[in-house]
Amino acid sequence: MDLAALTALAALFAIVTGVNDGGALLATGLKIPSIRPVTGVLMMMTAVALVPLVTHRVATTFATRLTVVGGPAGRIVMSVAVLSALTVVIVLSNRGRPTSLTLAIVGALTGAGLGWGVPVSPRTVLFVLAVALAAPFVGALLAVPVRRALSRLGHTRLLRRWHRAGFTLQCLAYAANDGQKMLAVFMLAQGFSEAHLPTCVAMAGMFGAGSVYGLPRAGRTLSREIIASRPLHGVTAELASGTAVLGCAALGAPVSMTQTIAGALIGAGMTGSAGRVRWHATLKIVLAWMLTLPVSGLLAAAAALIVRGVVA
Repeated sequence: MDLAALTALAALFAIVTGVNDGGALLATGLKIPSIRPVTGVLMMMTAVALVPLVTHRVATTFATRLTVVGGPAGRIVMSVAVLSALTVVIVLSNRGRPTSLTLAIVGALTGAGLGWGVPVSPRTVLFVLAVALAAPFVGALLAVPVRRALSRLGHTRLLRRWHRAGFTLQCLAYAANDGQKMLAVFMLAQGFSEAHLPTCVAMAGMFGAGSVYGLPRAGRTLSREIIASRPLHGVTAELASGTAVLGCAALGAPVSMTQTIAGALIGAGMTGSAGRVRWHATLKIVLAWMLTLPVSGLLAAAAALIVRGVVA
C-alpha cells in the first residue's frame, strides 16, 4: 500500500477513535454545567495534540512491542489489523455499545501478525491484557475513597471545581495512554518513531470531529445506562479513572479509558447503593468487551491469511 492510502487509513482510525472514545470521556460530566461539551472537545483535542510530544511510550508499545511490523509486509499487517479492528468497533458502536478500541487493535495486530507469519511477543500481549483487565477494577476501587471524600464537600460550587480538575486529569490521562493508539497507527503508516507536531495536530482534529459525532450515543450509554448517574458519580469517575489510566501510562501499558470510566462509575454507584447500578446494561457492555479482542484477532488472522495467499 502506498503512503497516501496508509495515511488515509490512519485518519479514518482517528475519526472512529473519536466516535468511540470521545463521547465516553465527555459522558461523565454531562450533568454538570461547569464545562460545556464544545469546551470539553477542545480540551480533549489539545491534550491529544500536545501530550504525545512529551511522552509517547504507550504508542511505542503498540507500534513496536506487540509484533514486528516493519517494511512492506509490515504495512500490510498494519492495514489488515486496523481494518479488522475498525470493523468490529463500528458494528458494536452502531448498536450503541461503546467497546474498547484498544482491545480491538491489540487483538487485531496480534491476529494479523500470526496470520502473516511475523513474530508476535506473547509476553507483551499477556502484559497488555493483564493490565487492561485490571484497569476497570482499579478504577472501581479508587472510586470508593474518592466518592466518600467528595461527599464530605457538600457544596455544588466545589463539586464544579473538582469536575474541572477531574476532566482535565482525564484528558491528560487519555492523551498519555489510550489515545496513543492513534499515534501508533500514524507512526506505522508513515514510518516514523517520534511524535511530530503537525501529525499530532491533524490527528487531534480528526479525533475531535469523531467525538462530536459520537457523543449522543456513546455518551448516553455511559452516563445513563450503567448507573442512575448524578454529578457526584461523574466527578468521582473522572478523578478515579484519570488516576488509574495515568498510572498505566507510566508502565507503558495501553488500557481502555472507556472500560476504566465504566469501572469507576460502577464503584461510585455501589458506594452509595448497589441497586443504583444497572447490571443488565453493564453486562451487555462487558459482553461487548469480551467479544472485541478474540473477534478482532480471528478476523485479522483470517484476513491476513487470505491476503498473504493472494500476494504470494
